[in-house]
Amino acid sequence: MCQLLGLNSSVPAGLGPFFDVFAERGGRTDEHKDGWGIAFHSGKRCRLYTDHRAAIDSPLAVRVRRGALRARNILAHIRKATQGRIAIENVHPFARQLWGRTWCFAHNGDLKEFAPAPGRFVPQGDTDSEAAFCLLLSRLAARFPHGEPATSVLRDALAEVAVEIAAHGTFNFILSNGETLFAHCSTHLHYRLDDGRAMIATQPVDTRDGWVAFAAGELKAFGSGALHP
Repeated sequence: MCQLLGLNSSVPAGLGPFFDVFAERGGRTDEHKDGWGIAFHSGKRCRLYTDHRAAIDSPLAVRVRRGALRARNILAHIRKATQGRIAIENVHPFARQLWGRTWCFAHNGDLKEFAPAPGRFVPQGDTDSEAAFCLLLSRLAARFPHGEPATSVLRDALAEVAVEIAAHGTFNFILSNGETLFAHCSTHLHYRLDDGRAMIATQPVDTRDGWVAFAAGELKAFGSGALHP
C-alpha cells in the first residue's frame, strides 16, 4: 500500500532529510513507485506538487528537495496503486475548497465495494481514495452548512464518517485545512512530538525515540505542533 508523511508545526518548517528518506521509499528502498505528491499548506495558502512518476525518477522531487519550501502543514504521499490508473489525476494529495479554505488529503489503504452516492464534491480521477475524500468533505459541508465548526467538533464529525468508510477496508489518512492536521489510523500510523512540531508517518522516518503508534480506529488532531485536546 501507499505511504504517508505529515508535518504540523507551530512555525513554518520543512521536512528536511525526512523527505529524502521518504522519497527513497518511492521505488528504491520500497515498492511505492506509482506516483508521489506533496502539499505545503499554511492558512488559506496551499502549494501542491504531484507527479505520476516514481519519486526516485521525478525531476519534480529533485526540485522540491532543493527548494527548501516551508509551511505549517505538509502532507506527502508515495503511491502503490491498488485502485485507479497510474495517472496524474490519481496522485495524492487531493485538494478541494470548503468554507473558504483549501483542504488537502492523502490516503493509505484499499476500500472494497466503496461507491458512495455523488455529493457536493465529485472525484476527478478513479481512485477509492479521492472518492473517500469527496465523501468526507460532502458530509462536513452538509452537517455544517453555516461554516467551519470548532476543531473538537470537526474532529468528532470526521471520526464518525471515518468509521463508516473504514468498514470498507483500510483507511489510514492525513487531512489538513491549513491550520489543523487530522490523522486517522486503520492499521499503521505513527506520530512524534518534538519542539513545536508534530510528525506523522506510516512508518517512522528516523531511528530516534519518541514515535508513538496510533491505535486502530483512532483519529487525532494536531495544531501548532501539538496534540489538540
